[in-house]
Amino acid sequence: MKQSRTLKDLISLSCSVKIYVPSTASVANNMNSDERERFLTSTLAMLSNYFGGATAYEALGSWVSKEEGLVKERVTICDSFCDSIKLESHISSVISYCESLRDDMGQEAIALEVNNVLHFV
Repeated sequence: MKQSRTLKDLISLSCSVKIYVPSTASVANNMNSDERERFLTSTLAMLSNYFGGATAYEALGSWVSKEEGLVKERVTICDSFCDSIKLESHISSVISYCESLRDDMGQEAIALEVNNVLHFV
């Protein structure tokens, strides 16, 4: 097997897509673990199908809701890397998925980060 000696010899994925999956429903109500797991599995499956794989990690997020004021919650960031061709091919479907996720979870918005730029869907 040939060993890679430089970065140019490696596969490079220069684009990143991240979906921030909330742990609450209807803005600030805690979600049960089975329902949350269903949303996480669906998100990871969608990213993996479009981009070849995904990674999930936990974070603590906060934001100001028009209805609830300051909301602090656990979020799971589902992250996938891809090339620009796959990003362009699938980004409209990713946005549609985020719209459905937002509606299904009763959220005001879902955070979608693409190439280090955050969008609220």
